[in-house]
Amino acid sequence: MSGADSLPVSPVRWTGAVRIIRSAFPPIDLFEDIADPADWPLLISAEQKTNPRIMSSIGNLDLVPVERRVGGPGASWLMAPFTHVSADRPSRFTDGSYGVLYVAKVFETALFETIHHHARFMARTAEAPGWTSQFREIVLSISADLQDLRGAAGHPALDSETYMASQGLAKTLRSGGADGVVYPSVRHAGGECAALFYPDGAANPVQGRHLDYHWDGARVDLVRDAGSGAVFRVVELP
Repeated sequence: MSGADSLPVSPVRWTGAVRIIRSAFPPIDLFEDIADPADWPLLISAEQKTNPRIMSSIGNLDLVPVERRVGGPGASWLMAPFTHVSADRPSRFTDGSYGVLYVAKVFETALFETIHHHARFMARTAEAPGWTSQFREIVLSISADLQDLRGAAGHPALDSETYMASQGLAKTLRSGGADGVVYPSVRHAGGECAALFYPDGAANPVQGRHLDYHWDGARVDLVRDAGSGAVFRVVELP
């Protein structure tokens, strides 16, 4: 089961799904506006007359088809992954030439997914132990019909070390009109994740907790709820 045409399509309807992102990324005013997304180019043109740096915050809006753009409160969390892309930031289902919105079905899966990637970054840059970057939890819902990898154990797209097969699969699926992929988490046993190719597959994003990750020099060993101050130890199950 390795070809794109062999994957079943499943309706994915998740409420209370979770995405964890760096707190360094602020909301983008344009996306939060109640204006119709079809009118955004006109608003950008007007705003640029007084704020020439606006495009650096919005990113490349042309990467999202007009009919698939979303706006209103919380829309920054859905739009930004698609307008701020870079070949320097590839991921499992994109080579960085287009955006993907990654969402986990439950908080614990989102936590382990981000811990893995944060730990790899900290190790590559030889960071000293301590409390590091702050993250924020985004709670949202998903309603999309997605290509389903959950019954495809051993599929090359689920490789834990390389993204070559998964990026190739995603490019084929996306060019064929697919809305995204639902797949078993590679970082959290039993967890499920979705990779959306367009922002309108998700809705109702609201900010949840602020989280701090503690780096012990080898791994992320502690997570702190910045609001309550509660600290939790990360236990990696075999």
